[in-house]
Amino acid sequence: MYIKRHIFLISVLATLLTACSPEPTQIVASDSESKERTDDRPNIIVVFTDDQGYADVGAYGVVNDIKTPHIDQLANDGVRMTAGYVTAPQCIPSRAALLTGRYQQKFGLDDNRQSPLPLDQITVANRLQQAGYQTGMAGKWHLEINQSSEVFDFDSVSVEEHRQYMPDQRGFDSVYSGFLNNWWANFDLNGNDLDTTNIRNTDYRLDVTTEAGLAFIDKNQYEPFFLYLPYFAPHVPMEATEEYLSRHESAAETRRKYALAMMSAIDDGVGRIRARLDELELSENTIIFFISDNGAPLGVPLTDAPIENNTAPWDGSLNTPWVGEKGMLTEGGIRIPYIVSWPGTLPANTVFDDPVSTLDVAATSLAIAEVEPVAELDGLNLLPYLDGTQTGLEERPLFWRFWNQASVVSGNWKYLIAGSREYLFNLDVNHEHENLLAAEPQRAEALKQSLTEWTTTLASPGMPAGDLSAAETIWYDHYLE
Repeated sequence: MYIKRHIFLISVLATLLTACSPEPTQIVASDSESKERTDDRPNIIVVFTDDQGYADVGAYGVVNDIKTPHIDQLANDGVRMTAGYVTAPQCIPSRAALLTGRYQQKFGLDDNRQSPLPLDQITVANRLQQAGYQTGMAGKWHLEINQSSEVFDFDSVSVEEHRQYMPDQRGFDSVYSGFLNNWWANFDLNGNDLDTTNIRNTDYRLDVTTEAGLAFIDKNQYEPFFLYLPYFAPHVPMEATEEYLSRHESAAETRRKYALAMMSAIDDGVGRIRARLDELELSENTIIFFISDNGAPLGVPLTDAPIENNTAPWDGSLNTPWVGEKGMLTEGGIRIPYIVSWPGTLPANTVFDDPVSTLDVAATSLAIAEVEPVAELDGLNLLPYLDGTQTGLEERPLFWRFWNQASVVSGNWKYLIAGSREYLFNLDVNHEHENLLAAEPQRAEALKQSLTEWTTTLASPGMPAGDLSAAETIWYDHYLE
């Protein structure tokens, strides 16, 4: 129900904004044959998928039915993280942290109900824009005012106020933002500039995102650019073209088949993006991140509901071998595919086991762009760790607080509190299959203390004090008891 309402309101908002805007005018891109690139700072591309589980990249070697040859090649050409984390097991807070480089709880966006992204928060796109980068996004934004928000009464907010939270007002020069068929855009798929308007495009949503990304690259090939590509998949509603579905005829479950097809569409998109960079001789001057926004929703148990059922929990993706799912602070909810590739700069075919976070994307991007370090960011520049010139990243703790759960990971140890339940796990030895709280009480207490201290820095300070919700209770009873 939520996703249907959200897609509808985006369509309505786009229509309202279009009605308040002048008729779109095309401005044909100027002839670029005589141009030369004078600023050699590297390009940055962030591919961010939606509800894609850890298992569903072939390079991770977890399952046999996934087919992602282009993403696998991205990993072979770069660094594959085995302990890549998002800051929340839910879409909006996870995106807020990625784009600001800050724990979202520090500005009060703990979960979807606290959306939108506050206007006083500076995005990495803002910072790169100010540093002279061309910035663009294509795909799912999801940081505007929406009907799940308890911060605003959606129906009483003016068009002008809605407008402030759209991506073209948050640091992105070029936007082609949308969910399904309605796109809020200021350029077309031929690279022509438009007055910002609503575009009705009924082509397959994932292919549209790729086409918009390619158009942005073509348009900005002579300047350093930052491109954010948040693909709306394999999140429901599940849909795929026959071309992609035909690659997965052997899938036993319909929802799994559609998820595999949607991930094939993303994989083709990554392949086309990389091919275009090769054609433009930009591959060795472009770093690419590939990350999912949270783990896959599974439901208890997995149910192959009809594909038209957008309220059924399972989106066909898998979190294997990790425990749990979207909405939980177990590994299945927050440990995700995370790949960084920069041919000629980062080592190829490398596996990196220390914990890394989506918080690190902003800090790394700003370092690449030669921007002075920003003290308020919570992430680190990953480059010296990934190229081996610096060690010690495993000593950095990562923190979470979500709903009635909180957790900290330090190295291979994890402390988790969920309502009145407490857990200590050695992630290298038993994942989350054996609670070591009684065996290692001092370690558990030290981790709990560091977590408690971190929560005092948040906009709403303190550890979660409530009982588990009904959904959380079902999850924790099923996966950890």
